[in-house]
Amino acid sequence: MAAVAATARRLIEEFTRRPPAPRAGVAAARDLSAAADAALQAAIDRARAAGCSWRDIGAVLGTSRQAAFQRFGHPVDPRTGALMSREVPPEAAGAAVAIFCWHDESRWEQIRDEFDENLRQRLGADRLAAGWASVIGMFGQLERIGAPFARQTGDVTLVDVPLHFEAGDARGIVRFDAAGKVAGLAIRP
Repeated sequence: MAAVAATARRLIEEFTRRPPAPRAGVAAARDLSAAADAALQAAIDRARAAGCSWRDIGAVLGTSRQAAFQRFGHPVDPRTGALMSREVPPEAAGAAVAIFCWHDESRWEQIRDEFDENLRQRLGADRLAAGWASVIGMFGQLERIGAPFARQTGDVTLVDVPLHFEAGDARGIVRFDAAGKVAGLAIRP
C-alpha cells in the first residue's frame, strides 16, 4: 500500500508540474499501474486466504471465476507440488503471428518446421493449404493481423491472434509446448 501511495503522489506531482514533463508523467503512471497490480494481487491473495471463492472474486472484478483464477491464481503442479509458472515466453506472440503471415504467403513447409513431431505427422502441407483455402473461401483475403494475446496455462502457451479478412474476422489460435514447438493450430470464425 505504501508503494501505491508513493507512486500516486509522484504521478500527481508530474501532472501538476509546470512546465510539464511528459516522459516523467508516463513513467510515473507506469509505476503506479505496476504498484496497483501488485496491490490487487495481494488483496486477492488475502481474500482467498480468508475463504473467498474464485466466483466471489470474479464477481467483484466483473469477470468469470475462471478468468479471475487464470490471472490471479497460484496453481500447483500436481506432478511436482511446485508452483506453475505464469511467465509467457517472450517470443510466443511473435512466433504465432509469423505462423499466420506464412499462411498468407503459402509457406507451408516453413510452418511445418515449427510443429512438434506429433502435429508434423498429422498435418501435412496439403492439409494446411486446404484449410487456409477454406478460410479464404469463407472470409476472403487476409487484410491485417491484430495484436496477439499470449497466456501460459501449465506447460502450454496459448496465443490468440485476431485475423481480419475482407469479409469477416476470425481468431487464430496457436498452442506451443514447453519446448516452444507448435503443438496445436486452429482458426475459429
